[in-house]
Amino acid sequence: MKSHVRVVVIGGGVVGCSVLYHLTKLGWSDVMLIERSDLTSGSTWHAAGGFHTLNGDTNMAALQGYTIRLYKELEAITGMSCGLHHVGGITLADNMARFEMLKAERAKHRYMGLDTEILGPEEITRLTDGLVNVQGILGGLYDPLDGHLDPSGTTHAYAKAARMGGAEIVLHNRVLATHQTAGGWEVVTEQGSVTCEHLVNAAGLWAREVGAMAGVYLPLLPMAHQYLVTDDIPEIMDILKSGREFPHVMDPGGESYLRQEGRGLCIGFYEKPCEPWSVDGTPWGFGHELLNEQFDKIEDSVTFAYRRFPVLERSGVKRVIHGPFTFAPDGNPLIGPVQGLRNYWSACAVMAGFSQGGGMGLALAQWMIEGEVERDPRGFDVSRFGGWTTPGYTVPKVVENYQMRFSVSYPNEERPAARPFRTTPMYDVFDAMGAVWGQQYGLEVVNYFALPGAPRYEEPSFKRSNAWEATRQEVMAVRQAVGINEVQNFGKYRVTGPNSRAWLDRIMAGLIPKPGRLSLAPMLAESGKIIGDFTVSCLSETEFQLTASYGAQGWHGRWFDQHMQDGVTVENISDQRSGFQIAGPKARDLLARVTRADVSDAAFKFMDVRQITMGMAKCIVQRVSYTADLGYEIYCDQMSVRHLWTVLTEAGKDLGLRPFGMRAMMSLRLDKFFGSWGREYSPDYTPCETGLDRFIRWNKASDWIGKAPAMAEKANGAKRALCAFIVDAKDADVVAWEPVWIDGKVQGYCTSGGYSHFSGQSVALALIPTKLAHDGLMVEIEILGERRPAKLVTTPLFDADGAHMRG
Repeated sequence: MKSHVRVVVIGGGVVGCSVLYHLTKLGWSDVMLIERSDLTSGSTWHAAGGFHTLNGDTNMAALQGYTIRLYKELEAITGMSCGLHHVGGITLADNMARFEMLKAERAKHRYMGLDTEILGPEEITRLTDGLVNVQGILGGLYDPLDGHLDPSGTTHAYAKAARMGGAEIVLHNRVLATHQTAGGWEVVTEQGSVTCEHLVNAAGLWAREVGAMAGVYLPLLPMAHQYLVTDDIPEIMDILKSGREFPHVMDPGGESYLRQEGRGLCIGFYEKPCEPWSVDGTPWGFGHELLNEQFDKIEDSVTFAYRRFPVLERSGVKRVIHGPFTFAPDGNPLIGPVQGLRNYWSACAVMAGFSQGGGMGLALAQWMIEGEVERDPRGFDVSRFGGWTTPGYTVPKVVENYQMRFSVSYPNEERPAARPFRTTPMYDVFDAMGAVWGQQYGLEVVNYFALPGAPRYEEPSFKRSNAWEATRQEVMAVRQAVGINEVQNFGKYRVTGPNSRAWLDRIMAGLIPKPGRLSLAPMLAESGKIIGDFTVSCLSETEFQLTASYGAQGWHGRWFDQHMQDGVTVENISDQRSGFQIAGPKARDLLARVTRADVSDAAFKFMDVRQITMGMAKCIVQRVSYTADLGYEIYCDQMSVRHLWTVLTEAGKDLGLRPFGMRAMMSLRLDKFFGSWGREYSPDYTPCETGLDRFIRWNKASDWIGKAPAMAEKANGAKRALCAFIVDAKDADVVAWEPVWIDGKVQGYCTSGGYSHFSGQSVALALIPTKLAHDGLMVEIEILGERRPAKLVTTPLFDADGAHMRG
């Protein structure tokens, strides 16, 4: 074993071996993998080995497609067999909601290069030789890439390919400790110590224990999962004799997946009475063992499977596989750099290792070597869970995710486990007012306020929900009078020190304002892609407040840490500083009633920021609004929030003051075609594509991050442009990723959309080729499988000349 390498990967499962291979593939050969036992020990060896591309996150789906296509490349490189069976896969829909979800997924695949199709019951019967009972089935989604493989052979192929690239693999060598050093990490093992620049935790079932060695809590939990393998089945043997194989079938209604195994079938279950395993830690001695059979917990699932796949009831069970594998609270992997630890990388909770392992290995290798990922990684980025995450939160969320793995995933759904957890001082006040709650980064956030007599629950739907009328009334209150909304769900940072301005000028592409002013500033990666969308408020030459997405705190905080310099201090004050925004034509009247300060238009202009006493509360007030109306954001410390609420609501009674939630906010911003972080503004896009280039200070002298590629794109022009469309929708609006048909071809896709209650129109924001982007362009946008006419518009639906917002 070498005493020094560039990278140490801990864990010899499919994910660790994939990371090792991709590091060598991208040019780093001085890399080592350390495994406590043999390769595949843990979860990999007993995996069912199925693979598929279906995933609600389009970047995850694309990386799953990459993973599946990679296997033939591995076989060609190594001469080893991965045991590939590209048999195709069918996901069944037994109700309209699930069928709508599958049609929405098929629509996404049109521009992702995935050749899927919607099937009717007759086609499902034909493809499965009648072995699927299609009674009650409305249809299904077919993907020719789906199939299964040999887990052990595939993992060893990754390992051999990595060795061919120069990697070293050390087996039977448990890691005992990890210590951060000035230059990287010391990894203490049973065979001695090795120092490295980068440390990758791919320890699978033991990722929590390995993380704890470095003082890291990784929110994951092993779940006991069970699948059955049948004896030989005559019907399967007949299919094999004909030169074909049985396809992979997922039956979400029955919580099961089914595939061919030899001359029989393999069926696994995501049962409701599921079992967390080793909640308090995985024993170091566990490895190539299985758990005891537990037929009782899958009894109902098996009964359902016998009805859906009658051939199973006539087949004997040859073997039962019952073993643990790991989940994060939302079911997606935990990949990327861990904030607060230099060059410590997470590569764990990849529960679908043979669907996702290749893509996750590629993403992490790109991150380590190139500094960023080719695709937006936020769906699997470890930073999406902050320091607030605890085992008490992780366990119920993982259980919920396991139980709902095959449930319909609705765009407006709010799952209830581990909630409420993190709340603001306003929680009980808003709850008493009928708040219907959502959550963001663990925080309870008001989605809307239920009308008197209405249920305190938004029905999950792909169509317009029962929140419609309440949201409409909140929108109209803002447009006609004045609305109030809590600003806790903004990420907030205090930047201080003598070098604050110079530092901000380097990490932000926009103008850094003078004292008393604020600006909107994109933050770019080295590639010129968007990694932040900030409001920068200058309180003095040595103090600034930054505001951005609350859910991006881990993402942004890590970036700040990586680019820190002397003479600058950045404090995350997201949960220390809160307050409210007020917006609408009477917002100034309300503000004037609660302060002695001059807030007239002449004294307090658009984009001004002031420190003002309101009631008894010391506040930072800035004149800006995401609602596109006259508005102010008012910040104070958390201890003053309830007082500030009382002051504002008492003063606003006769002005028609009404609280509004995030459903109304998302409708209001569409009136002005404002983009949203995570939808229009993300690491998949550039400023010139999305219109954020108007906030870049192109001529400033500093060498801001991402300057060269941004300047090059500005000179050459972006190939695609973000445009707004009015959609002739029926009862469903654009959510995101719907394809845009132009001249009979898919030539773009939607980033977000919804219903503008103010204008009474359905709105979509979409990226299309720049050369086609002109006012009045007629297109079709595919919503739930139906192509709806849409028209490109360039004039905002509200305050087109900015008179309300600026006046």
